[in-house]
Amino acid sequence: MSCSRRVKARSVSGHPSGPYRDIGALRVLATCLQPGVNTLDLVFESSVCRFPHFDCLGTRDLLSEEDETSEDGRVFKKVILGEYRWMSYDQVYKEVRAFGSGLVALGQKPLKNIAIFCETRAEWIIAAQACFMYNFPLVTLYSTLGGPAIAHGLNEAEVSHIITSKELLETKLKVPRLQHIIIVDDKLKSGSEYPQGISVHSMAAVTRLGAHPENGTSVRPPCAADVAVIMYTSGSTGVPKGVMISHSNIIAGITGMAERIPSLGEDDTYIGYLPLAHVLELSAEMVCLAHGCRIGYSSPQTLTNQSTKIKKGSKGDISVLRPTLMAAVPEIMDRIYKNLMLKVEEMSVFQRTLFLLAYNYKMEQLAMGYSTPLCDKLVFQKVRALLGGRLRVLLSGGAPLSAVTQRFMNICFCCPVGQGYGLTETCGAGTISQLWDYSTGRVGAPLVCCEIQLKDWIEGGYRSTDRPCPRGEILVGGPNVTMGYYKNKQKNSEDFFMDEKGQRWFCTGDIGEFHGDGCLKIIDRKKDLVKLQAGEYVSLGKVEAVLKNCPLVDNICAYANSDESYVIGFVVPNQKQLLALAERKRVRGLWEELCNNPVIEEEVLRVITETALTAQLERFEIPWKIRLSVEPWTPENGLVTDAFKLKRKELKSHYQNDIERMYGAK
Repeated sequence: MSCSRRVKARSVSGHPSGPYRDIGALRVLATCLQPGVNTLDLVFESSVCRFPHFDCLGTRDLLSEEDETSEDGRVFKKVILGEYRWMSYDQVYKEVRAFGSGLVALGQKPLKNIAIFCETRAEWIIAAQACFMYNFPLVTLYSTLGGPAIAHGLNEAEVSHIITSKELLETKLKVPRLQHIIIVDDKLKSGSEYPQGISVHSMAAVTRLGAHPENGTSVRPPCAADVAVIMYTSGSTGVPKGVMISHSNIIAGITGMAERIPSLGEDDTYIGYLPLAHVLELSAEMVCLAHGCRIGYSSPQTLTNQSTKIKKGSKGDISVLRPTLMAAVPEIMDRIYKNLMLKVEEMSVFQRTLFLLAYNYKMEQLAMGYSTPLCDKLVFQKVRALLGGRLRVLLSGGAPLSAVTQRFMNICFCCPVGQGYGLTETCGAGTISQLWDYSTGRVGAPLVCCEIQLKDWIEGGYRSTDRPCPRGEILVGGPNVTMGYYKNKQKNSEDFFMDEKGQRWFCTGDIGEFHGDGCLKIIDRKKDLVKLQAGEYVSLGKVEAVLKNCPLVDNICAYANSDESYVIGFVVPNQKQLLALAERKRVRGLWEELCNNPVIEEEVLRVITETALTAQLERFEIPWKIRLSVEPWTPENGLVTDAFKLKRKELKSHYQNDIERMYGAK
């Protein structure tokens, strides 16, 4: 634990409000990985020069597809996949150059926006690198943003060329200015389905076009201040905002991230499966490409042997790739944790006792700073194999990770979990915990590329003079703070500012506290604070974080109305746990009937209340009434963002009748 207590950052001004900087960046913040390498095309070219014949991007062969019918008659698509096929750094570079040249031949101009709307795959990065090289600002959109939001982004950015995939094209993009659609899949369908006046090309055809000698245009390289990406974020509120990210912003961000991952290099393998339209995944892959690592592609549906699209008995991507590095959102780790705990419950008494003994012993040893090689070999090796068996760093971001899950991953996967905090507006960079720091619930010290200030929020009762820890709204400053929102002056003046030294700052709206060792803990969010009728403030996020640890709860949204005196909640129950509960209570029925059964609802509320009291929530913070949701909340049904953060506005309108019922019948 001495490591956990070692000072990692301190306030440069000596004042408890900060700004706080990493111990190694007290004098000056880091801006780039190598002097003079200040645009993304140069970063990639530097790697190509150093690692020309090393594996760069890998994709598994699709051997066959089958339809499988489940017991209730639903049909699922299953795939059988082969080995990973690799392209070397040099091969990727040649593709990038030719594809960019092909886009020029199709009339794409430097400094003119081009969009990508596509799931995570090798072609995404090839297309992106081509745009960076030829100075085309790349507009990125999540595939799950929903029709109107996607149309809004494409119209606002005035794109004429879009890079997309077959599946997503079929969602029919309605965009007035569109002239060229480039499809990343090999095979194109016949042209009849596409609107008049739009040319459709395969990526391979554009690359061939660009490789023609007569199209070998001279590249007009970008400069550091040019826009590299306009990233539309779903935001938990309203229409999506496009964040303008310059080349120098991304480079500063990845410089800060790379510093927290020891001995990063060509021996590392990263598994890419999160959406590349999300800043966490794009930054992580940029870090890898800057250090000669190889990236193997995957998807949430094919990640593990148990994933939904993997045919029983065949291998998921992680077992075949055996990565050393992985990024994950808490939602995925919580799922792994819950599945493993169910497996532990199914063990024989002897096995379970052995597992728990080893678990508690390792927890004590880690706390004292010791490793447990024998325990790892005898007990945890099998668990470790579930993620391929070679993982050395697991990065968590996108939302807070519960202490229980973080500790579990550290112990069972024998690999440190670095928890990070960053936003699209800060290029995903803010803080990442040191890998040797096994304390939980904190997001670490500021990265070497930025500094963090706490601003008093009097209304919420948070001040930098608070004891024992200074608290306040988190402001992030540094070269990784982006250029602002695209075509949105008003929001820019609200959320961004420049200090007297000319450095940009972003006001995050998150509330944090700094510990004595310079680590940050996120404790609240300005928008999540609701004042009840009697004047008590309830932090909905805090209530949800506590109740998510309840085994019966897969997801929860707390809701409070300022005219009311109590909190209510919508709960997505854990199917296995709820069915077991129904059996204990002798309640029969289909899933939908169980979720609507008042006896079950009351029992779940009782268990949730127990969890809340154990975690020392105040009485007024605990939901008085709940509604069990039949359907899970997914990015597809629009109730959560791509990073699985709750969309409170959408959830409120979805459950409007229930809200009126729960508050009406007092």
